Amino acid sequence: MTAEIHPFAQFVAILGRGPTRSRNLTLEEAEQAMSLILDGQVEPEQLGAFLMLLRRNVESDEEIAGCIKAVQKSLQLPAHLPKVDLDWSSYAGKRRQLPYFILAVLALVESGVNVLMQGAEEHTAGRMYTGDILELIGISPVKSLDEAATAIDNTGFAYITLDNFSPVLQKLLGLKSLLGLRSPVHTFGRMVNPFKAPYSIQGIFHPNYMPIHQGAAYLAGQAHMAVFRGEGGEVEVRPNKPFDVCTVHDGVQDTEKWTRILPETRQAHDEEMDPNRLKPLWSGETQDDYADAAIQGTMAVALKLMQKATDQADAMAQAEQIWQKRLEGKRITLSSQ
Repeated sequence: MTAEIHPFAQFVAILGRGPTRSRNLTLEEAEQAMSLILDGQVEPEQLGAFLMLLRRNVESDEEIAGCIKAVQKSLQLPAHLPKVDLDWSSYAGKRRQLPYFILAVLALVESGVNVLMQGAEEHTAGRMYTGDILELIGISPVKSLDEAATAIDNTGFAYITLDNFSPVLQKLLGLKSLLGLRSPVHTFGRMVNPFKAPYSIQGIFHPNYMPIHQGAAYLAGQAHMAVFRGEGGEVEVRPNKPFDVCTVHDGVQDTEKWTRILPETRQAHDEEMDPNRLKPLWSGETQDDYADAAIQGTMAVALKLMQKATDQADAMAQAEQIWQKRLEGKRITLSSQ
């Protein structure tokens, strides 16, 4: 008696038929495959083979876009959607420099920008993750998209981890320790944009993935997106390095060349990595040229993405002004402890 072929087997076969017969999935096939995964209709053996074949073949724009669409359809959104201007991903964690991008986000929020930050925690040893830092400075991560909506309505900011809006994706992300390799979830998970903010920003470590993020954002119908190689893989400018920013604006893909902010020197690894230095930087009690440049440069990229600035010089000037006026805002309160 011939065994019945599992519905998911076709997708593994498409990817793994061999060097002459295998191919990438179409956007529609990728969406169907990811929908089956999210619905729990895939066996563990199929899942491992699928993820590693995608990775081995190098995931395409269409595959990433299809996965994004499937995840977005699976989300349990609140009845009330808040006004979110900017979706900000934070998935890498920091190990060489403090997470100055957190202060950049808070300064933008104080200037009136509503931000949903989403990320994943503790998937790589030895890294400093956003949730822990926010807790340290007195901002609690939210536990659901409903809580995120309320927080954004009240303060203009919320941070939510992947396990609190897509537990299945969090489980897939955790397979890295079992499979020994990153999977495509590391690429598309950060691009889900739960509240469909008109602007989204990505920081990655491997620059060869920038065109994939850009192409996937275009195919997934994201109106405005920017991605660049950030410090440690986070959305944080390395101010002593020139860098490219790949963008999507209303269906047009482009690459912007950004010049360095500081002299081109190799920034030494922060040996202390003391997060308690962040609050004095915010309050103005201490000042650090590298930190200020990283914060303002990161804000500048976001401002240019959101079409609030005409060029890099204008974006930097606005970012400097926002940073100088950060303490005048009343939306975010950092703990005094």
